[in-house]
Amino acid sequence: MEPQLLHRVADGVATVVIHHPAKRNAMTAGMWEALPPLLDALATDPTVRVLVLTGEGGTFCAGADISTLRGSPERAQTLAVRAEEALAAFPKPTLAAVRGHCVGGGAQLAAACDLRFAEEGALFGVTPAKLGIVYPASSTRRLVSLVGPGTAKYLLFSGELLEAERALRTGLIEEVLPEGELDKRVAEFTRVLASRSQLTQAAAKEFASGRTDRDAHWAEQARGSGDTAEGVAAFLERRQPRFDWTTSG
Repeated sequence: MEPQLLHRVADGVATVVIHHPAKRNAMTAGMWEALPPLLDALATDPTVRVLVLTGEGGTFCAGADISTLRGSPERAQTLAVRAEEALAAFPKPTLAAVRGHCVGGGAQLAAACDLRFAEEGALFGVTPAKLGIVYPASSTRRLVSLVGPGTAKYLLFSGELLEAERALRTGLIEEVLPEGELDKRVAEFTRVLASRSQLTQAAAKEFASGRTDRDAHWAEQARGSGDTAEGVAAFLERRQPRFDWTTSG
């Protein structure tokens, strides 16, 4: 099978799989180019409430396919940044499910997700210093926002790999799961996310990213959505809420 991004949608969860097992799921130029339009389609799908990004088999993503850097490193980096920004801008919750290596471009994609769960034994690295590449400013700022300037410099200056437990301590990931438990935990947690108010999630995502010009927009959305009334009624009636507001509509 050619290197590609596979996807499926079930029970409100879209799963995007990085599929290039011959090169440990390294991202080719075509895969970088394919990600933004795929995300656009999933963002407008009303059945999608959560997105999971993962890799085929035992590796998340070993970075960019180095062969793509021989011709035009600048173009390769531009494609990677566009894909990263599209993932960061996805309007619904996103979660990276990480096994094995999450390095270079793989770490770039994982950092662009809202949350990151990893299996024990996962390794994380930001490796441009090994190739003489200037890491993009936007990607650097996103990394600093996750782990702080000290750990970001450690990763960028050295290109060294962090084990999952250390990545957890630095804030690079949110949870570490025992071997064989990652899929179960991701399925459980995404069910929780899919059951919650998309209005709350979408507003919180923008506020957490630092956006400061949409307070009035979200106040208006809250007034017209009916989600608050439904949430309160469901709580008082001891039932699961049925939230109707959606970013797709």
